[in-house]
Amino acid sequence: MLTHDALLRIGTRTTPMALAQARHVQDLLLKAAPEITTEIVGIPAPGDRRSRVPAVRGARVFHREIDRRLLDGRVDLAVHSMTDVPGDVPLPEGVTFGAYLPRDDVRDVVVFRSGSPLRTLADAPPDTVVGTTSVRRTAQLLRYRPDLRVRRIRDAPDPADRLDLLDGDSGYEALVLPRTGLDRVNTAGRAAELLPLDMMCPPVGAGVTGVQCRVRDTDIADLLYRIDDGTTRTHVAAERTLLHGLRGHGGSPIAGHCHTLPDGRLSLRGMVFTRDGRHVIEVCERDDPDRPTRLGTRVSAALLRRGARALIDGPPR
Repeated sequence: MLTHDALLRIGTRTTPMALAQARHVQDLLLKAAPEITTEIVGIPAPGDRRSRVPAVRGARVFHREIDRRLLDGRVDLAVHSMTDVPGDVPLPEGVTFGAYLPRDDVRDVVVFRSGSPLRTLADAPPDTVVGTTSVRRTAQLLRYRPDLRVRRIRDAPDPADRLDLLDGDSGYEALVLPRTGLDRVNTAGRAAELLPLDMMCPPVGAGVTGVQCRVRDTDIADLLYRIDDGTTRTHVAAERTLLHGLRGHGGSPIAGHCHTLPDGRLSLRGMVFTRDGRHVIEVCERDDPDRPTRLGTRVSAALLRRGARALIDGPPR
């Protein structure tokens, strides 16, 4: 059992959004166990500030570094956005996700540059320049509006940086961003349009904060269990089984979203795209609520049977 003088060191990336997530975890832990002391330990990764380092590479470097720090005892917990956790790399032996916080809104939003007369994507004329950080959004935007000029943003890792880029002399008229990211850095008021899920399927792990610990630290695992959300854990299990089956990561043209139906069953939608959005493979399956990994396996297998591998491994634009 953790003692009153126990210090838990919480490892996190150093972007404003990541630090906000870590502080939220810190608050939940202190409510669950007021006797403990916590400390946030920032761990910079390539891409955490404006640079030419791809975000996917930065996330991979961070995960390797945080795994090392967890295993050698320099931090006791690690806070992750689950969208950043690769599906093609297994967790190292001795590390586990002890908690998934209740899921935030998984939808994406459209943000227009300051002073823009536009309020929705439907209002945007042909050749409007729209920025996004992900292949998944690029493909779905072009599927919806092939007449738009969708450009990848590669040098603004945090929502606040992206808004600065949008409002500056960047040439972008709009950005498509995750709603939860804007919420976490207190810029939700910039969202002009909330995109429906049938138009913009979210990435695996969208809106979910995961907390890692060492397997051997049973007292810490017991504490994390007190802030864990069982429904979110079930949904994440289905989605990440799908991602693992497709050997996907944050840079892959893959979308996946699991939710619970009114009858209690799980529904998992998986999508794979070409980067121009012209070719899409989509599968939606249902299963019992205690079978999330079976559901993820079924959906990934169905996608692969329909040719998903060729789309995932296609040449980048």
